[in-house]
Amino acid sequence: MKSIIYYIKVCVVVAALSVVTTSCLDKYPGSAIPVENTMKSYEDAEQIVTGIYAKFKSGSLYNGYLTILPDVQTDMVYAVDGYSNQYGSFWLWQIRSTTSESESVYASLYSVISNCNFFLENVDEVKASVTDDGKLTSLDYYTGEVYTLRALAYSELLKLYCNAYDPATARDEMGVVLRRHYSQSEPAVRASLYDSYQFVLDDLAKAEELLSSDYDMYSSDYATKALAEALHARVALYMQDWDAAIDYSTSVIENRAFSLSSASEVYTGGQSFFQYMWNYDLATEVIWRVKLTPQSPGAMIGSPFLNFTTDYVNFYPDYVPAQWVLNLYAQNDLRYGAYFYEAQTGYAHGLVWPLLVKYYGNGDFINSYQLYHVSMPKPFRLAEQYLIRAEAYCRKEQPNFSAASADLTTLRESRFSSGAGTMSVSAGNFMQNIAEERVRELYMEGHRLHDMKRWGRLYNEGKGFERTPQSNSLAEGSRLKFAPDHYMFVWPIPRHEVEAPGSQVKQNAGY
Repeated sequence: MKSIIYYIKVCVVVAALSVVTTSCLDKYPGSAIPVENTMKSYEDAEQIVTGIYAKFKSGSLYNGYLTILPDVQTDMVYAVDGYSNQYGSFWLWQIRSTTSESESVYASLYSVISNCNFFLENVDEVKASVTDDGKLTSLDYYTGEVYTLRALAYSELLKLYCNAYDPATARDEMGVVLRRHYSQSEPAVRASLYDSYQFVLDDLAKAEELLSSDYDMYSSDYATKALAEALHARVALYMQDWDAAIDYSTSVIENRAFSLSSASEVYTGGQSFFQYMWNYDLATEVIWRVKLTPQSPGAMIGSPFLNFTTDYVNFYPDYVPAQWVLNLYAQNDLRYGAYFYEAQTGYAHGLVWPLLVKYYGNGDFINSYQLYHVSMPKPFRLAEQYLIRAEAYCRKEQPNFSAASADLTTLRESRFSSGAGTMSVSAGNFMQNIAEERVRELYMEGHRLHDMKRWGRLYNEGKGFERTPQSNSLAEGSRLKFAPDHYMFVWPIPRHEVEAPGSQVKQNAGY
């Protein structure tokens, strides 16, 4: 039996060589090694699940593009004069159906889905051959994890490559191509947005049935019931299902496995619990992180904002924080010191600016291996659940502004110096306050593009997106303005998916 590791390596090579002619939606490249015999035992199943988690280390997903590009594209950072042109297409809003980064995200998410489908297609056969009750229980739990991860991958595709969900029009909007199986042929056609979201909800329902909250723990490297519920809360928010968003976020918030990490209480070495979360990737509020090791670090997510490794003396950031973002933080908001550090850059123009050090790198990796800018992605944190619930309270048909204010205050009090952080929202100010709080808390974690798209004209007086120049920002791209319904708020389906033989995949409007 061929090693699954060998199979994965061969598939990666073949995919790289055939990207121009092979659809990402194919179950595997035509010349790849057949896999009929690669999941026959309990140990094989474990390896497949391990391989699925490994895919999230990719620089195309949370360890890079999926986290960074949505915020680079919008108004969170500015390209610095002298930058390396990294992510230039997104900074300039010149995204095409052949833009390599968006192609890579699309392919990587469908690769996760393909591996999940392979596991789900074969797990019953493995269970039929297993007699150990403990292993059978584990296989059920692995199945719950896989359903969660497949739902997660589809949810990201929906956020990036589809219009915002509107319950009134979702049945008539294009969703994504739904791949339910690995070995069975399925038409390459986009399901409706309604059916696509329903598929995610169906996967989450299966996951929540199979997973147990007994195994919920903070800073988990694996999919837990808490992760499934946190994702469900996020998806419900995007679907404008305010009651479900409240129910699922409440379940996570009330889960005793998690608590907000205080930015004022010292944990160790003079660092607060909040600082330690970013400096060492461990915290009581992290619901799920992508596990990295010095031996398998994946991409350096912090490089575009620091590039200290150019000469290990100076910083040469490609992007620096937007001044309007910096202005949002009050003097006693301790997130500012954890996220930003003012320094002089190594460029000839000598720009001095508060640089993003949120992803400076895991302290253990730096101290022991001189491995900078490697931070474990944290796609799900408890803080987001408070923000989800607060927004859902405000957007219900009968809003509960008092409950929303309490959630925002709880979050902010954990981030401010003692005695500060209270926030009160009302019908007239909740949208702007919640939007700004999401920026302050979730800065450069990949939410901004999706938030602006789903809010549309409700946000910022309907003005959409606008950039104006700041100190030493790159002239090209520093003056951009787009209405909230501009087509590039939705990324293009890769051209080779649309043009692949037999494809019925329709392109998004404008591309």
